Amino acid sequence: MEERTTLKRSLKPHWVWAIALGSSIGWGAFVQPTTWMSTAGPLGVILGFGIGALLMMLIAVSYGFLIKSFPVSGGEFAYSYVSLGRTHAFISGWFLTLGYLCIVALNASAFALMVKFVFPALLENMHMYTIAGWDVYFTEVIIASVLLGIFGYFNIKGSSFSGRMQFVFCSIMILGVVAIAFMVGAQPGAGFSNVNPLFPTDTTAFAAIISIVAIAPWAYVGFDNVPQAAEEFHFSSRKAFSLIILAIFFAALLYSLMILSTAMIEPWQALVAQGETWGTGAAIQGLLGNMGLVILVTALTMGIFTGLNGFIISSSRLLFAMSRAKIIPEAFSKLHPKYKTPYVGIIFTVVASALAPWFGRQALTWVVDMSSVGVTIAYFYTCYTAFTLFKWSKDKDFNPKKHVVAPAKKTFATLGMTASVVFLGLLLIPGSPAALGMESFIALVIWIILGMTFYLANREELKNIPKEELNYLILGSKKIEAKNRS
Repeated sequence: MEERTTLKRSLKPHWVWAIALGSSIGWGAFVQPTTWMSTAGPLGVILGFGIGALLMMLIAVSYGFLIKSFPVSGGEFAYSYVSLGRTHAFISGWFLTLGYLCIVALNASAFALMVKFVFPALLENMHMYTIAGWDVYFTEVIIASVLLGIFGYFNIKGSSFSGRMQFVFCSIMILGVVAIAFMVGAQPGAGFSNVNPLFPTDTTAFAAIISIVAIAPWAYVGFDNVPQAAEEFHFSSRKAFSLIILAIFFAALLYSLMILSTAMIEPWQALVAQGETWGTGAAIQGLLGNMGLVILVTALTMGIFTGLNGFIISSSRLLFAMSRAKIIPEAFSKLHPKYKTPYVGIIFTVVASALAPWFGRQALTWVVDMSSVGVTIAYFYTCYTAFTLFKWSKDKDFNPKKHVVAPAKKTFATLGMTASVVFLGLLLIPGSPAALGMESFIALVIWIILGMTFYLANREELKNIPKEELNYLILGSKKIEAKNRS
């Protein structure tokens, strides 16, 4: 049996916390507040994100246990293999890969969008074509591509370098959000009186809150980057659960602060009615002047950087794990001769993401909406695997090498599975507040067909890998018992 390639243990706890938080808080917290408020009102958004955070914490119980039990790269890919075998591992990995690549691409295009708002004359040059009503400029493509190249280089240089950088970016982002909240609160004319009415007048409070809860998997996607980096922890994997919970808590807090800061500037319904491209940016510039805009742009930039960095780390580690298991080409599991990072996966992530800006942001958002389905499927697999390993009591099937008697955690895993199914229903059932548009649904079907084609082409080769070897390649142990279904 060939020797298994492993990654260097170099990530510190606060870096991993920053990977989780920074990946959860991206451009949306700074760009979307007026859009969200138009749907749910200020309190509807805050309560929706609060409930969403609690649901994510339920799911995080399963993540914490599985990271501690299987501290390997691949995360949900490995967990799906443990409970349901190689076919389901492929399904989980296939959907997650798309989700991660889309979020990297979206963050890169969000940076170009921000530059367009601040320096429109600079960016609106070299118009190429229009896709789905979105003008595509060559300068926009160049900015997104250069940014991706820089972060690809940073990640190739080593996980300790990218981890340290992530923590610095995250700290600046938090300071920026807190500064904005205090500065807005201190201005005459701004205040809580502008937050009324708390909900939109044309819908019920319940419908408003649920419309925000429905996007929780998208809003908090990023905490699941922690298991992708588990093999590189330079600390006990037992700490992973508390790091994830802290990241989700702070993400909910930052979302709420940005909603509150935007709503306090002027009556929020008037702000929404203005229909600005970047409502929060225009409102803060109007109240606090250019200094306020500089702080907001800095916080947004850090949010984009942390999202880019975190998801490049995750996508490259997922590709590394799938390649090590011989499910995708072996090139992805090669390590850089000097830096010992999975450089092929990093380069692939950067190049694939750099294609996205050529198709315009509108087309990209269709694919990103669809990728929420993939992330939710991964949540379900994780909770299901934890559910199978937690036991109510020591029954006849109890295996001390695999199982743990933990009735409370088994209940949490059940609730996590239920939450995942509810999220999936909200995305796929027509007429729900977060239902996929037709374009996103078509993109989802295309990705499923591509996955089926790829899997069927490689199925025989995958089936011929002995179970013991696959256990070793995916989980790092020949003793772990994993189901060998195909």
